[in-house]
Amino acid sequence: MIPGKIGQVFPQRCLMDETTSFFAKMASAYFMVTGLGLLLSTGFYEKMVRGNASTDSVTVNLSGAVHFLVGVSVLIQHFRWASLPEAVVTLIGLAAMLKGAALIAIPELTLRSPKTGRVALRCSGAGFIAVGAYLGYVSVG
Repeated sequence: MIPGKIGQVFPQRCLMDETTSFFAKMASAYFMVTGLGLLLSTGFYEKMVRGNASTDSVTVNLSGAVHFLVGVSVLIQHFRWASLPEAVVTLIGLAAMLKGAALIAIPELTLRSPKTGRVALRCSGAGFIAVGAYLGYVSVG
């Protein structure tokens, strides 16, 4: 780690654990592409969120299974909290697992999303890009 406050947030990339680096790189790519999509295709995502309640039940269940399995796979290999990058990767795995479990166990409640407008989607896109950029920065050595 770099000494001082910065060291807690931006560890020396060459010292990052291989597993953390692997998951951070994967998550970085996903977050960057998703954030870009939210910014460039906001109208599409607005329609998608509005149509959540009418989504085919098999699609919802399959989406839940994929989210759940991805999250559990991350957590089995990476349940670490010693640094910010480790915590971020672990939280991403936890969030994916919980979303998958909710889509499988309580799909109607999970699909009832609040009215998400253009501003919220664009803010989400910017947030996704920020997380993706951070994970990309700390994982590329």
